[in-house]
Amino acid sequence: MYNLTQSNIIELMNSRIISFLFIVFISTLNYQANSQTVLPVGFSQEELLEMQQPNWQAPEGDNSKSILIPPPGPVRTMAQWEESEAIVITWTSYQSVLREIVRAIAPSTKVYIVCGTGSAGSDSVSIKNYLTSGTVPASSIANCKFVYAPFNSVWVRDYGPNAVYLNDVDSLVLVDWHYNRPTRAKDDTVSRSLGRAFHLPVYEASSGANLLYNTGGNWMSDGLGNSFHSKLILLENPTLSLSQVDTILKKYMGITRSIKMDTLPYDGIHHIDMHIKLLNEETLLVGEYPAGVADGPQIEANLQYILANYNSVFGTPYKVIRIPQPPDQTNGYTYPDVGGYYLTYTNATIVNKTVIVPQYYTQYDTTALRIWKGAMPGYNVIGINSNTTISASGSLHCITHEIGPNDPLLIVHQNLPNTINTSSPYQVDARIQHRSGIQTATLFYTNDTTVGFNSVAMTMTNTNLNTWTGFIPPYPAGTHVFYYIKAHANSGKEQVRPMPAPLGNFMFYVLGATNIEERNGLFEIQPAYPNPSHGITCIPVSLTKNCKGSIKLLNMLGEEIALIYQGEMNHGEKNYFLNSLGIAAGAYMICVETPEGRLTQKLMVR
Repeated sequence: MYNLTQSNIIELMNSRIISFLFIVFISTLNYQANSQTVLPVGFSQEELLEMQQPNWQAPEGDNSKSILIPPPGPVRTMAQWEESEAIVITWTSYQSVLREIVRAIAPSTKVYIVCGTGSAGSDSVSIKNYLTSGTVPASSIANCKFVYAPFNSVWVRDYGPNAVYLNDVDSLVLVDWHYNRPTRAKDDTVSRSLGRAFHLPVYEASSGANLLYNTGGNWMSDGLGNSFHSKLILLENPTLSLSQVDTILKKYMGITRSIKMDTLPYDGIHHIDMHIKLLNEETLLVGEYPAGVADGPQIEANLQYILANYNSVFGTPYKVIRIPQPPDQTNGYTYPDVGGYYLTYTNATIVNKTVIVPQYYTQYDTTALRIWKGAMPGYNVIGINSNTTISASGSLHCITHEIGPNDPLLIVHQNLPNTINTSSPYQVDARIQHRSGIQTATLFYTNDTTVGFNSVAMTMTNTNLNTWTGFIPPYPAGTHVFYYIKAHANSGKEQVRPMPAPLGNFMFYVLGATNIEERNGLFEIQPAYPNPSHGITCIPVSLTKNCKGSIKLLNMLGEEIALIYQGEMNHGEKNYFLNSLGIAAGAYMICVETPEGRLTQKLMVR
């Protein structure tokens, strides 16, 4: 997990991070599931001790059956919200959790189960019997495929292969990094077994100048060349410079911008999927602790670093949705800074139209499911009890891995922002690609989903960028507009975006005249977004000089509901943020006040 030289390990062993991690790992070694020793997500005690031995060096692994050069470019890594051909799990510990994953996923998606080579309790017959005894429907079991291969642990997210496409959508290949757990050599071969099962080439960044350690839980991609990591990726690769790490990511994954955040004090494994997740190209779901608790301050600092320095692939600020990081009920409702397990709701998996979300206990689970359903309208959001896995510092995302289809139909679109336009059509642009070419694209829209959707043909407007354009007619102020995009490839394949459409849609709000951008001689307020709000809302403010001021949320009677900001406000453009979770639905006013005057703007909370 950390540097793989003896001196680095010893140095880190003296830090409070590793001290805490050691306590967690030792405790997890005592846990038994299904008569098997559970290996944690991070290093086991034995692995840490082995790495302290004199002259220990990290192995490069068995490369005899690997493709050790990068795939022929250009390459594009699949985003996790794109279409999946299958989900992969490894059948070992936490079998009751694995069974619930099958129950949730298999009705609509193939589940590839990596199992043993015929040993008792690991073969496909035993697994089918276990699923049947747990009332998993026969039709779902029929959608399970079995891959007979050796393995060591359940954490397939960390050692499994990544779906990468040549020329954006042309050909699917698998890309694998070297897994850096010293006693888990079998795990490091699972990607090759999956490559054979899917009849796909596997390119490994596992040798010589291309050797890269990058466990899968510590990275996420937007599918368009941008990725997020914690700085663990630098600690894991001490012999590589920052530019060398980025070069390998670009050659193998098509990553052109890699955002690296500081590691967290109390997250022993430092995998970002424990506290942050991309829901689409521009939306971040971020775990939130009570003020000043555990990793809350560092998570917030990392988030503000992202918002201040990076925009989404669309060139606009990232949207942020907060979700609680709950205390550990089994250890006296404690947080990780005082010995509680690292409970998280971001460690979820999106598979086509389904989202599986970790569950721990009702008090927080109901809130987390509500937030997920609000963030992913139309998706089938399913909670799965994860109290057993979280004791080993992992959850649902850690024990699943998606494999993309051979022929993806890619639709990339930025949700239209709220608008004050009530007279001109709303232009909808989308990047649409399939290897056979796109035959037709259609834009569906309505202001009332209960009465159905209107449709209009989209036309190709930029061949080089694969851009298709359609227009929604104007609507009056106060209207919610819902829409989605459907494309037909020349091969006959169809796809919609969002994927659950028409049950889930893109949406924007037509604002009234009182919501227009406001300004005076000193400052201006541009429309807050998203509006309506349900979570983190961005309030853009521009000032011509430094001054003291305040930003408040008022109800329609003028009463203060929340103090958003108070203090020194610097000149230039700056975004301020309101978390509307916990605020009753309804109409409110954002009020910005400085010595030069007072401006207000209407905000709807849903």
